[in-house]
Amino acid sequence: MEPRLPASLTIPLRRYLELLDRWNRTHALTALPKNQRWEELLLDAAAILPFLEPLPPGSRVADLGTGMGCPAVVLALARPDLEVLAVDAAAKKLAFVRQAALELPLPNLKVVQGRLEDLAPLEADLGTAKALGSLSQLAGWWSRHGKAGAPLLALKGSEWAGEPLPPGWTATPHPYALPTRGQRVVVALKPPVEAP
Repeated sequence: MEPRLPASLTIPLRRYLELLDRWNRTHALTALPKNQRWEELLLDAAAILPFLEPLPPGSRVADLGTGMGCPAVVLALARPDLEVLAVDAAAKKLAFVRQAALELPLPNLKVVQGRLEDLAPLEADLGTAKALGSLSQLAGWWSRHGKAGAPLLALKGSEWAGEPLPPGWTATPHPYALPTRGQRVVVALKPPVEAP
């Protein structure tokens, strides 16, 4: 599978990258070269879009460790009927995400600042995380912030299979490839089913 971004998102995502470039000159948000940002930040985020299809309008998606807002910005643009939370501890990066939400505009994109272990439970219907931690760390955070039975989608490289999982959790891989950055995988983490 190769991720695809809907054509309707091209113009707003270009505006997002222009804004990132302006902010990056002053605030050093990313060391990623400009010519790699479309693929690494935006096309990579598109791997999650098919998983949004079953979510009814009004569902809450939490992007844990959002950084500059990827994949949160792509998800909020693709599904304006969802509430997308961009969650991070870094005030500088979230100030940029807040500005992006104003300029694009993305009224459904909300910024949540704080450490995942300290925040009140987010009660999300779906979680996403890119380059944030091991599967066991992600499962620990998601136990706090996801609704019962809600999945967390972790964007990972091929080494993910060696990461242990807490008892009862399942991890289902959904491989994909980026044009120049190679093989990646969306790992769908599901918590244990609670006994009735």
